[in-house]
Amino acid sequence: MTETLRITVWGEFRHEKKNPKVAEIYPQGIHETIAAFLRKEEGFTVRTASLDEPEHGLSEQVLAETDVLLWWGHMAHAEVSDEVVERAKRRVLEGMGLIALHSAHFAKLFKALMGTTCSLKWREANDKERLWNILPNHPIARGIADYFEIPSEEMYGEPFGIPTPDELIFISWFTGGEVFRSGATWQRGHGRVFYFRPGHETYPTYHQPEVQQVITNAVHWARPTVTIPDDCPNCLPLETLPEDSAAAQRSTVGHK
Repeated sequence: MTETLRITVWGEFRHEKKNPKVAEIYPQGIHETIAAFLRKEEGFTVRTASLDEPEHGLSEQVLAETDVLLWWGHMAHAEVSDEVVERAKRRVLEGMGLIALHSAHFAKLFKALMGTTCSLKWREANDKERLWNILPNHPIARGIADYFEIPSEEMYGEPFGIPTPDELIFISWFTGGEVFRSGATWQRGHGRVFYFRPGHETYPTYHQPEVQQVITNAVHWARPTVTIPDDCPNCLPLETLPEDSAAAQRSTVGHK
């Protein structure tokens, strides 16, 4: 019997409302397009959330019921509530998986977990992107050949202001000659984090089978291995302490 994995796909859902080209490619929103192919995977239960919902759709209850969170953002990073960011960050530290997609490199949540600028070079000029699979034995690379190509994409170039990844799975090359660390993982607290570069809103990237395969693999990989509340409990001893130990400890406070 397949264990149910609870997934939340979060998206700004702004470009789709303002740009007819984006609306044509993703009529229900990028988040719904991603959710649609994930729902085909056995054992996945998928919900979506977006920026303009109350609490951005990420209430305490929703996050408590999320095993893996996918995040797509671009034009409205600053509008995401710091309270919601802190709430989601705590859940990652407790064990929830996070998959940051494309411009989510600048999302408050991703930057908070990385602790770095997460800055990069970019160009939107119909570059071809060739993604090289440099760690083919990794679960996220399952079913992916030596490389695959995306006919038109926004270019991201190095240097990429991230901490050194725990694992580097994909490196991208672009028509203009740039390269980029486009698929990388980190452990943060008890949670797993994967950043995956492709996915600019004006291109049909999330309809491409290889991209869908990588994201589906990443959700499996990011599933929680443990869930440990992020708190500081007062811990009782396992063994019986000497009766005078507490008094002795108090007597030494303030003394050298």
